[in-house]
Amino acid sequence: MTSARFSIGIDLGTTNTALACAPLDANDAPAPFALDQVVAAGEHQARPLLPSFLYLPADVELPAGALALPWFADPRYCVGLFARERAASVPGRVVSSAKSWLCHAGVDRRSPLLPAGAPEDLQRLSPVEVSARILEHLVRAWDQAHPDAPLREQDVVLTVPASFDAVARALTEESAKSVGLERLTLLEEPQAALYAWVAAQGDGWRKHAKVGDLILVVDIGGGTTDFSLIEVKDEGGNLALHRVAVGEHILLGGDNMDLALAHRLKAKLEAEGRELDDWQLRALMHSCRAAKEELLEHDKKQKVPVAIPGRGSKLVGGTIRTELLREELSETLLEGFFPEVDAGARPQQAKKAGLMTLGLPYAHDAGITRHLAAFLDGRTPTKLLFNGGVTKSPLLRARIAGIVKGWLGGALELMESPELDAAVALGAAYYGRARTGKGVRIKGGASRAYYVGIERSELAVPGVAPRVDAVCIAPLGMEEGSEIELPMELGLVVGEPATFRFFASSTRREDAPASTMDPKKAELSEVAPIEATLQGPAGALVPVKLHARVTEVGTLELSAVESGTHKRHKLEFNIRVE
Repeated sequence: MTSARFSIGIDLGTTNTALACAPLDANDAPAPFALDQVVAAGEHQARPLLPSFLYLPADVELPAGALALPWFADPRYCVGLFARERAASVPGRVVSSAKSWLCHAGVDRRSPLLPAGAPEDLQRLSPVEVSARILEHLVRAWDQAHPDAPLREQDVVLTVPASFDAVARALTEESAKSVGLERLTLLEEPQAALYAWVAAQGDGWRKHAKVGDLILVVDIGGGTTDFSLIEVKDEGGNLALHRVAVGEHILLGGDNMDLALAHRLKAKLEAEGRELDDWQLRALMHSCRAAKEELLEHDKKQKVPVAIPGRGSKLVGGTIRTELLREELSETLLEGFFPEVDAGARPQQAKKAGLMTLGLPYAHDAGITRHLAAFLDGRTPTKLLFNGGVTKSPLLRARIAGIVKGWLGGALELMESPELDAAVALGAAYYGRARTGKGVRIKGGASRAYYVGIERSELAVPGVAPRVDAVCIAPLGMEEGSEIELPMELGLVVGEPATFRFFASSTRREDAPASTMDPKKAELSEVAPIEATLQGPAGALVPVKLHARVTEVGTLELSAVESGTHKRHKLEFNIRVE
């Protein structure tokens, strides 16, 4: 294998994707890499971010070569800025939030689902395929600029939310490897954000952190919100960083805010006698995003004009115009998404309807501060690090920091993050080089504890299912590259279809391997099962011991090893929902 020249960090975001690089033979700071992309029909430019949108035009929608790039003369799709802009006019042909679909356990993530609501003539793509196409764009853009150092030959660190479960991580790895990224490591996004801070501080980071510090990372992007806690510890007289807690994967972010603003302006327009349909509401949402960003970036502006196409043939004459006022923005975002609540607040759970459209499991409660209070649950961070595009706003950062300080009743030091849009990619590139011994590494291991369901051998009782115990097979924090063998011998069904149930927890740090509990009383979350027909005599019960391994890439592997022959049966998580 060719020696790599660069550590490449990739932030495959829900809303935006970024790439950064760090030379492996020097200590230069990681640098962002501008990504060439289509910005308008027939025009391409390099931009710091690649919007995570995929546009699938109809055959007669654009002239030949309208989506051309230096490495592709006439592609039938495009990724990036132009794709995002087309979402306002042809939403049924634009895929967004593929990353969120990648972690949606309620659907078959390898089946053609996207774009949701696509016209019948459009061949849909799976979340895995869409993620692969975005990554392929990165490969092509990098290779165009670095023909002597192809991306497939570099050490690539691809980030994932800390809350991604084993299946979502495996699917992310699959997407990357399908475009040739074999030299791959997965890294949690909050850790990457902290690595970016360490890289910006240089050797002086130790002056800003002391033993016992508990760092709260608040990561709010376009589509998701994630929280993590990282502790500063003393290891042999040296400061070390340990990730100690991660929150649930919350589908709540900037997209929700844009839609809330769109509904507010829609109500204002309807009060003036102008009715909007669903298509126009989507267009209004995209216009609100641009208006929101302009107001948040320019403190002195009090209003921004907003315009969307009318319906009918005379679109120019029928343009609908309004404006977003600063007071409307502040009231909608602060009161709706960052309400002032006490430390005991918890997210509100809405009662689900019996029938729902097939879609993502969005958060029912838009109050991010209530989700944050539930995550902290009495824990007292001493430092706060922001990440994600939403937290670029000084107004929103001040609101969150003020509320957390109020909960703690004491000081909370803010850690300034460099380049919030690119921080995760920069931190990932730094981490890739740190793995070679040039830099600080955060110790964290598995972000969840995993448990296997063991069915009890009991007398049959009509109407009563056999009880299932949850046995810990991989404790929270299990280090990459390590393997655990459970001491108890179990019976493995071979030669016929069998289902293996698994559970997980992001909070139970005390459970050791082989710890046994009731999954309901322990409040464990059930994750995707493993369904397999393992080789062997039909219906036989073979004595085995279970082995769990966290790979260097950061994914979980499970095997059942026969006690007599040491034959290994690899168990792979089922990603299909029947």
